[in-house]
Amino acid sequence: MRTFIAIELPQEIKDRLDQLQDKLKKCGADVKWVEPKNIHLTLKFLGERDKKKIAQINEIIEETAKANDSFQARIVSIGAFPKIEFPRVIWLGIDKGNEEIKKIARELEEKIVKVGIPKENRSFSSHISIGRLKSPLNKKELVGELKNLAVNFGMENLEFAVRKITFFKSTLTPTGPIYEPLKEVNLRAT
Repeated sequence: MRTFIAIELPQEIKDRLDQLQDKLKKCGADVKWVEPKNIHLTLKFLGERDKKKIAQINEIIEETAKANDSFQARIVSIGAFPKIEFPRVIWLGIDKGNEEIKKIARELEEKIVKVGIPKENRSFSSHISIGRLKSPLNKKELVGELKNLAVNFGMENLEFAVRKITFFKSTLTPTGPIYEPLKEVNLRAT
């Protein structure tokens, strides 16, 4: 079973990000956009896991959630990996809540490695992926629009409450992935 751990976004934030994607789609670039219903902030991608590992991961998620308070997060920037001039992945960045997200991701990483799942090679970055470039078609227009949006992006009010961690099953299909929550665990109420 293909799995990952994430922070789900409230519907009103997903709706706003859908509008943002619509602006970017007007560039005509060849981008595989993340379905708005599937937009999330990944804490840890786990890949294919068997039932025994799933049970161990469930315990780790519970333990981690009970040790961390709920908090506010805010999306404040737009960019691309590896950089905006050469976009491969289009992402949104977090400022408020970034330290809390990193702390939870670090705790999950440290605990999950103990059950035989390797650590990530790169350091964790709090971001929300919204699209992946498939070809260079209209890339110049996309880069221009990304740079344009980046200038005033912080003016948007994209703040939301983070109250839980969700463990997802991901089923790949020809029309895109289907995400199904396996477990949702509340953070401590503040």
